[in-house]
Amino acid sequence: MEFQYDDLDYNYSYEGNITEPQESIFQQNTTCVKDTLCLSLIVVSVVIFLLGFCGNALVIWISGFKMKKTVNTTWYLSLAISDFLFCAFLPFSITYMAMEEWVFGQFMCKFTSAIMFVNMFSSIFLLVIISVDRFVSVRFPVWAQNHRTIKMASIVVFLAWVLAIALSVPSMIYRDVGTHMGKKICLNNYASPSHSHKIVALSRFLAGFVVPFLIIIICYSVIISKLRTNRMTKSTKPFKVMTALVAAFFVCWLPYHVFILLELNHHNYNHNILTIGLKVGTSMAAANSFLNPVLYVFMGNDFKQKFRSSVLSKMENAMGEEGRTISRYLSRSSSMDGRASTHI
Repeated sequence: MEFQYDDLDYNYSYEGNITEPQESIFQQNTTCVKDTLCLSLIVVSVVIFLLGFCGNALVIWISGFKMKKTVNTTWYLSLAISDFLFCAFLPFSITYMAMEEWVFGQFMCKFTSAIMFVNMFSSIFLLVIISVDRFVSVRFPVWAQNHRTIKMASIVVFLAWVLAIALSVPSMIYRDVGTHMGKKICLNNYASPSHSHKIVALSRFLAGFVVPFLIIIICYSVIISKLRTNRMTKSTKPFKVMTALVAAFFVCWLPYHVFILLELNHHNYNHNILTIGLKVGTSMAAANSFLNPVLYVFMGNDFKQKFRSSVLSKMENAMGEEGRTISRYLSRSSSMDGRASTHI
């Protein structure tokens, strides 16, 4: 029987009866307040919560109520909602780390873990959708101008959320509350079948990291090639925000996936190193939820304009300028195609 213990979704594995005290990586010789790493992670988590909750709420307010609804604002609104939901449930994990005991019951144990993976999958799926959208707009401008509608964008976003929720179901199934050394803990219980742990970990790695990464790389390779061919390098500015979002996602989530895969064979690695790596990796993954609104602000305009404009106008510009530039590009491409057809 295999159990895993996490604070957020840290995976500390061992085999045995969880109700019986034993020497393992669960042994708690010091409290979290006296543990420098634990205390640091709590402080980082609190900062992530405050910045992520407020920042994403601001993005939701601007893109959902202050800006004209477009395909671009639909993408970014959904991305902000995903990050906002994750940040809203982060206090449960912070409390768990501080108290070193789960006091919120079995349902919240399952639900808070599932929210993390809904955030992970929905974020990467939306980044893939935005990349494909940019690819279609550049590679097939006429088709995009005729079919790239808000209704279609809403349908695609809905399907992405459904798929993200479906892939997060294992968290609801295998997450459980147990007792160890007299304390309630929230853990992953991969009791049966024994290979379920590997299936879940590998499926998350492939569906939430490898495959999306390959799709995004392919889309961006085609986009860059197309822009260079048409000598439209000035139009690459709108892609800076998207590039930063993708880079931030992969930098934040890569350590988490690496240590999750190493944890599959935890008996071959030092438990202390594995434990620290999983804790830091999970905190880095959580940090991605507040980076997105920060990128909206600081990549919307050039340096001087950042100080001349308000925070709201910066964020509106970051999300709105992409739609204006793409529209100009589509119009220009359409007129070029029109002139070409008259010579046939």
